[in-house]
Amino acid sequence: MTHEAILAGLRAAAEPTRLRILALCAEAELMVAELTQILGQSQPRVSRHLKLLCEAGLLDRSREGTSAYFRLAQKKGTGAELARAVTDMLSRDRPNGGRPDSPDFERLAAVKKSRAQAAAAYFRANAARWDEIRSLHVDEAEVEKALTQRLRAEPVGDLLDIGTGTGRVLEVLGRHAGTGIGLDLSREMLALARSRLDRAGLHNCGVRQGDMYRLPWPANSFDAVSLHQVLHYAEDAAAAIAEAGRVLRPGGRLLVVDFAPHKLTNLRDEHAHRHLGFGDDDITRWGRRVGLEPVEIVHLKGKPLTVVVWLGRKPAQPVREGAAGAARRQGRAAERRLEA
Repeated sequence: MTHEAILAGLRAAAEPTRLRILALCAEAELMVAELTQILGQSQPRVSRHLKLLCEAGLLDRSREGTSAYFRLAQKKGTGAELARAVTDMLSRDRPNGGRPDSPDFERLAAVKKSRAQAAAAYFRANAARWDEIRSLHVDEAEVEKALTQRLRAEPVGDLLDIGTGTGRVLEVLGRHAGTGIGLDLSREMLALARSRLDRAGLHNCGVRQGDMYRLPWPANSFDAVSLHQVLHYAEDAAAAIAEAGRVLRPGGRLLVVDFAPHKLTNLRDEHAHRHLGFGDDDITRWGRRVGLEPVEIVHLKGKPLTVVVWLGRKPAQPVREGAAGAARRQGRAAERRLEA
């Protein structure tokens, strides 16, 4: 951070209510209404404090429908380091600023409890549908073990889980990442994921509403991207992989988990599956279109569905054409000119 950015961050943080907001947003993603409830202040006043903290780079803001969620800044190079340093100091024993037993944190616990109750009600209403599909393939613990082994093979910085659903992949993989973001279109699913992350205490992870065909990040934003049981719902699976590849940094890895080809047409009729599985060649071909090379393909056989874990990598450096290859290309171009 520059001196100017540090000064701006310190000025923004140097106010009692804003310190309280930073401490709360270090523990959970929170809406304005939730912060208003916890702080006991008016919505316009809380919104003003949030605006100043976001402008200083101490908080991240993400839109979800008509609502906005706020969390402690995560991205390196912004105010994340300063925000974390401030909240670490607050947590050491400052009344009403960061102690777990302070009134702010008691009210935060009540907000989290309310979220968990709403998430549990939604899950109960839909659990039968998910359980029916899970019964058809290998145990999820085996799938999660395969994912974790492949992710932990080397350090992970920024992780993106596309179509995060209940947030289970973030719960499993987020512990091994610097930061984790789960993206989903469904607000109900995001509520489930947010409650799961609250319970797990994964303060380095958050969720965001968005479209997997138009990811709200620039190219080269993540070190690892996962698509867990998402592609069979996709209208255009190749486009989803292309967009995932776009946001990967050079050397980054893409993890795709989905079904091998099968004939259970009821999954299309009763569970909105657009595709009845994918062949290894399909995923490999779509990945190569955007410069991803397959590293490993693992088949986890179930009854009757087989789950496939596909791991690909974006080259660390652009592939350069050798002298012999360039000569052959120039020769072919000359031949085409002669033929014309």
